[in-house]
Amino acid sequence: MAINYSKSVTPHKHNFDPTVIQIKASCGEERLSSNATAAKTNKMKEEKQPLLLGSSELLNDTYDRSTTPRPDVRLSPDSVVLGVEGVDTLDRKAAHLALKDDPILNRDLEHPTSNLDTMIHLLKGNIGTGILAMPDAFRNAGLVVGTFGTLIMGIICTHCMHMLVKCCHELCRRTQRPALDFSEVVEAAFATGPSRLRNYSHFSKIIVNVFLCITQLGFCCVYFVFVAANLSEVVKHFLNVNLSVHTYLMMMLVPMIMLNWVKNLKYLTPVSLFAAILTVVGLGITFFYMLQGLPKTSTVHAFASWKQLPLYFGTAIYAFEGIGVILPLENNMKNPQDFGGCTGVLNTGMVIVAALYTAVGFFGYLKYGDAVKVGSITLNLPPGDILAQCVRIMMAVAIFLSYGLQFYVPMNVVWPMVKPHLTSEKTQFIGEYVLRTFLVILTFALAAAIPNLGAVISLVGAVSSSTLALIFPPFIEIITFWHVGFGKNNWVLWKDIAIIVFGLCGFGFGSYVSITNIIWPDLE
Repeated sequence: MAINYSKSVTPHKHNFDPTVIQIKASCGEERLSSNATAAKTNKMKEEKQPLLLGSSELLNDTYDRSTTPRPDVRLSPDSVVLGVEGVDTLDRKAAHLALKDDPILNRDLEHPTSNLDTMIHLLKGNIGTGILAMPDAFRNAGLVVGTFGTLIMGIICTHCMHMLVKCCHELCRRTQRPALDFSEVVEAAFATGPSRLRNYSHFSKIIVNVFLCITQLGFCCVYFVFVAANLSEVVKHFLNVNLSVHTYLMMMLVPMIMLNWVKNLKYLTPVSLFAAILTVVGLGITFFYMLQGLPKTSTVHAFASWKQLPLYFGTAIYAFEGIGVILPLENNMKNPQDFGGCTGVLNTGMVIVAALYTAVGFFGYLKYGDAVKVGSITLNLPPGDILAQCVRIMMAVAIFLSYGLQFYVPMNVVWPMVKPHLTSEKTQFIGEYVLRTFLVILTFALAAAIPNLGAVISLVGAVSSSTLALIFPPFIEIITFWHVGFGKNNWVLWKDIAIIVFGLCGFGFGSYVSITNIIWPDLE
């Protein structure tokens, strides 16, 4: 009796199935019916057959060997348990090849930064004039709203930074490039995203560069006004000379131009270090004044009026807007995989930043209440104390020296567009200095036109900081992962849309209220 078992029998991964043994045994007994002893002996031989791969004696000749290929012993999980030689080595080689092909982990960096270096740069990039304006932000929000709103704002901004880094890594792998900056991430997202958006990739890069320039030049304007306001208070106290802010702006113009003629950041490193030391010391002394004789929380407003909230949003998002330095810092890390994660450099640094912002805003507003000065808490320090005047001088010098770092970004964006139009080396040499001088004069002119420090900070935050920090990152994530999907019930898509709507509301209302206060300052 000939029976074909090739369709009814599913082979084991070792080409061995107990069902086949039983069927084969029964068939053997039918064919050997004339000799029962021989059948019994044959059955015993089959049961004692060792479990060898590819044993041809156990299977019928009609078994279809082509249906399931013979597994590779080296890759079998059983071989790992049995200690087959070469398995771990192959796995390690495969993992090594995967890492070797990852462009992110194969960056050619001449001077990579350590985790600690990156942390210091991250703190320096996020802590500037914005932290000194936080008490004024709390005045526009109230103590309760300011406290929880600042923490929530910090969480949202940090999440957007993570989104930008994640999209950057994904796009680096797609384009096989080791690193991308902010504008290149947007360009790559459009170029590899939905087909209808690919023609707009270059235009999207231009838009991001424009907003980066607006943001950084806005910071430079704030720096001009901040230094002038603090110097005015110091000179008024010591020399009893009451000069306008515009006079101090004029006095700063030439030194600021000469400082920004320094083209190499290497030469600005000692200057930046000195500025960072002054900032830390100044903040420490400011806390010393704020924490003395604190009144009860009932003496200040827990909730401010609705019309003041846009001003709070603009100031807070201005303070948190450090997203422009995130990718440059991550691109220069020795171990970029340590940047993200729950306990990575980014989260650790932003927790410190959020805690400092909340503390300065909370205690500054609690200490001085509605009398807190607009733009900088240093203007509230006792004018009769030498130490307080030293703080104003230290912070003014620190911000003045930090202008060059903020100026570096717009210069890096604008100069490559101007350089190709200058043919000879001499014209390029002269043209770069002319461009640097022009941009410094531009920020000076804007600062002179709007000497209201608080209004400038709020306007820069509402217009450009909200766009870069809250609108672009979720938009980039949607385009980057459009073909992949957005999780169960598209929750990632809805989350990104909510952040974009939040950023657009802050952009619209914050800009309107800030411009209104600039045009009609008496209505503030």
